[in-house]
Amino acid sequence: MSGKEAFQQELDARHDKYERLVKLSRDITVESKRTIFLLHRITSAPDMEEILTESEIKLDGVRQKILQVAQELSGEDMHQFHRAITTGLQEYVEAVSFQHFIKTRSLISMDEINKQLIFSTEENGKENKTPPSDAQDKQCGTWSLKLTPVDYLLGVADLTGELMRMCINSVGNGDIDTPFEVSQFLRQVYDGFSFIGNTGPYEVSKKLYTLKQSLAKVENACYALKVRGSEIPKHMLADVFSVKTEMIDQEEGIS
Repeated sequence: MSGKEAFQQELDARHDKYERLVKLSRDITVESKRTIFLLHRITSAPDMEEILTESEIKLDGVRQKILQVAQELSGEDMHQFHRAITTGLQEYVEAVSFQHFIKTRSLISMDEINKQLIFSTEENGKENKTPPSDAQDKQCGTWSLKLTPVDYLLGVADLTGELMRMCINSVGNGDIDTPFEVSQFLRQVYDGFSFIGNTGPYEVSKKLYTLKQSLAKVENACYALKVRGSEIPKHMLADVFSVKTEMIDQEEGIS
């Protein structure tokens, strides 16, 4: 085999791997979005634990897809294929952090997420046929995939939009405590992102504007609930919330 043919085969194999990773990333994105949609039902569901259990099953399925990503990246530099998988990883962070917030009213750390992305091939009933690499523990027969800080930050930034929707759904069901809890949480997240400012990656600074919008909408709606909440019947509170957010959108459009 000539050197040219060897290079051609190597490039073809790399392109095929990239396409497989893109497909896996799409699957991770779709399943993570379905988990988020499921978790939004928790504001109106009579049994919260049932929704959380079902969401955990869905997230386990997503983690199996991430295991396949880790196996594909065996012996490879993850950063060369990062663009292929970053969208899926961000969506997974958004889903798992949303579930964690519903359970604990706190933010899950990147280390906690990475601990969930350590897989044992023996537990999954799969034989390890791939040569050992950094992603694989030779002695324990485990696979792992570590999130990059950028994936984590972008996933958390997207979480704020889901929390804003959760506020609207909660108010619609007469729950006026959740918006204030979410408002306090979003303020802490925004403060953390503000410390990064323009010193971080471009994608993070771009998300900061969206995060600020979500925080402003929740805070203004909470203000309306605090001032006029006692005057308005519970079944009409969602309308107040929606009108307030629409007014903010119009003001931002004018400015």
